[in-house]
Amino acid sequence: MLELLSDPHAWMAFITLTALELVLGIDNIIFISILVDKLPVERREFARKLGLFIAMFMRIGLLMVLAWIVGLTAPLFTVMQQEISGRDLILIGGGLFLIWKSTGEIHQGLEGEEGHTSSAVKATFSAVILQIMVVDLVFSLDSIITAVGMVDELAVMVAAVIASVGLMMVFAGPIGRFVSAHPSIKMLALAFLVAIGVVLIAEGFDQHIPKGYIYTAMAFSLVVELINIRARKKAARPVKLHAPYASDEANPPPH
Repeated sequence: MLELLSDPHAWMAFITLTALELVLGIDNIIFISILVDKLPVERREFARKLGLFIAMFMRIGLLMVLAWIVGLTAPLFTVMQQEISGRDLILIGGGLFLIWKSTGEIHQGLEGEEGHTSSAVKATFSAVILQIMVVDLVFSLDSIITAVGMVDELAVMVAAVIASVGLMMVFAGPIGRFVSAHPSIKMLALAFLVAIGVVLIAEGFDQHIPKGYIYTAMAFSLVVELINIRARKKAARPVKLHAPYASDEANPPPH
């Protein structure tokens, strides 16, 4: 352990892997923020932290069973000359779940108040946590397979996972509150999750789509929407009358 602390290569691997885990965890934070938004305000923060804790322990648990992870890449059966492994099944199932859940949320958002009311009635704390666990499994598997390909030391991988989840906890609250306060940002986030679902399904069929393209497009869309929000706020500000006009109204000229 002391050798790792004094090894610059280990530190470089730790920093790189932590940054990668943060990037891969963006979609997880967005999904958790949208789910906990269905709960009462006083329970949202606890559910958000619990969801991230679950993500951390699931990732560490998967790291402890690396042999099982490697075994998931072995083909189980073939469909139309396409070999399907256990990892592929998890990615396809997770992608379908993300698309189904996100399109359902978009539909509820388009229904207006009725949609919000119906979603609030259906959402329970245990149901939200269960859905977080399902998506955590998919996102954890994706990030752990990436980590295994980058780093050889288990201690470095575990440290990077703990550090990245700690940073996610710092930013998850503000991100969640911002998404909740701006319906247009929430709709953009749901569209982002639909795109991620499509990418997961494609990867399940061995069609690799670089996530950098998706992240870049969504980052550009986010910047445009933030500019729109700022413009709408500026347009909604009341126009202040200048002093001469105000005095003229107070003392109208005699007829």
